[in-house]
Amino acid sequence: MEGDFIKLPASTLQELRKKRPKSVKANPEKEVLRRSQHARSVAVLGAEDETVRFLEDLVFGSEDTLFQSLGQNQEKVEPEAALGLDESSEDEKSCDGDEQQPPIKRAAWIDEDDETEEQVDLTHRFRRDFVKGGESSLSKSGLQERMRESFQRAMGGTPAWAQTDPTQPRKKPVEDSGSEDDDLTRKTGTFTRTSENLPKGILKMKKCLDCNASRGSSDSITSVQFHPNAQVVMTTGLDQSLSLFQVDGQSNPLVQSIFLEKFPVGKARFTADGLTVMATSFRNKLFYLYHMMEGKVTPVSGVRGLSEARVKEFSMCPEGDAVLLWGTRGYLHLLQLKTNEVVRSLKLNGEVSAVSFSSDGQKVFSSSDEGEVFVWDLRSSRCLNRFTDDGCVKSTSMSASPNGRYLACGSQSGVVNIYSLDSCLSSSCPKPIKSVMNLTTTATSLRFNPTSELLALGSRAEDEAVKLLHMPSLTVFSNFPVSKRKICHRVQDMAFSPHSGFFCLATNKGRVPLYRLLHYKDF
Repeated sequence: MEGDFIKLPASTLQELRKKRPKSVKANPEKEVLRRSQHARSVAVLGAEDETVRFLEDLVFGSEDTLFQSLGQNQEKVEPEAALGLDESSEDEKSCDGDEQQPPIKRAAWIDEDDETEEQVDLTHRFRRDFVKGGESSLSKSGLQERMRESFQRAMGGTPAWAQTDPTQPRKKPVEDSGSEDDDLTRKTGTFTRTSENLPKGILKMKKCLDCNASRGSSDSITSVQFHPNAQVVMTTGLDQSLSLFQVDGQSNPLVQSIFLEKFPVGKARFTADGLTVMATSFRNKLFYLYHMMEGKVTPVSGVRGLSEARVKEFSMCPEGDAVLLWGTRGYLHLLQLKTNEVVRSLKLNGEVSAVSFSSDGQKVFSSSDEGEVFVWDLRSSRCLNRFTDDGCVKSTSMSASPNGRYLACGSQSGVVNIYSLDSCLSSSCPKPIKSVMNLTTTATSLRFNPTSELLALGSRAEDEAVKLLHMPSLTVFSNFPVSKRKICHRVQDMAFSPHSGFFCLATNKGRVPLYRLLHYKDF
């Protein structure tokens, strides 16, 4: 039937291939004629020769099958490139912006559940201090930020060792949010800017956890001192221990504790560089040196050039490693710790009752039990001046201010005279600029803070016998000590931190109360 074609079997196709001329070059004119006739017949029918199409599909495969196989690839390839007809170089392909990028695969170790923040319960007793606005839970990142702010409030700023980038300025701490006045100050900004000078009358302070809370003591604490370069405080006591605590105002963890067998410590002090601690007892001339970098304790039983029967009281020089030992019969012996020998001695009338160095370590102020004050030049061992403390019957304590302006002298009656340091150097009968009479018992401890704005007065003869004096106005702060129960028992020693951020007391009850002075921002 016209227009219908019969599909030839495979055997017939093979016979046709055998009968087909093998070479076109044998009769080119006939081949050209045959092809032209074939083209005309195909054009007349309006369709392709099914036999030719069948042969093309047999050799190359059908077009649908070819493009289907090419479409299974991940990258889209042009037909010319698939057939090897694309002659462009690899560099040209890499510069083609239209080329489709391969899909980005997600790492197999990423878990979507890890991205959801776990909520932390704030009702736990250890986290109640971090609650704001009555909230009961907080995310882990939020809790870390609250803990960071609390730490900065206690430290007065971010310490250098806690900064991730030393070039960045320290982040200022957020003040305590427990007071409405503090909230008002933060909101009003510069309109209520506080003065740089310490105000008188009321001292802004906060009671912190005791310094030695992580290692309590049942015996009396005899001395306390802050490290000159680190956020560490040292305590010693009659329990034969020397302990170091890291001060953060909240937990105050124990760093190290050293037990000195059969050696109740009477006094201990850091050297000026903070690398060595000297500790003395009460009834022998043996003393200990603790080398902090090496963790080594060295007993020293004999000093060349020293004939004293015991070594008890001493004063550490603010420069170098020199120590001034208090001897009997009015002698003062200057000891070099490196060489372990006495380099010179000073002699005053009566027994030594108090000693204090000037801030530069060049002058020494000493007083006798008769109330007479001697001013020495340490380099020449010469007495520069001497005078009698006004109204003093028996001198008990002394302290020179770090700014070189004041000299405080305490007496057995509890009166503390404040002198101008210039008058102590030039006058044979200086008059005190202020006589503080707030103590009713013996003034056994006097300490200036590093800025010379505060003077701490203490007595070990009675509980709560401690005062803080505002030096610019020479008035006592009325809100210290004020508490519902006794905290400041009989004060054995007192100390300020290097930048006046903290103040602590050594008491006879084995406690070391710690206070944060909020006016000072640094440790």
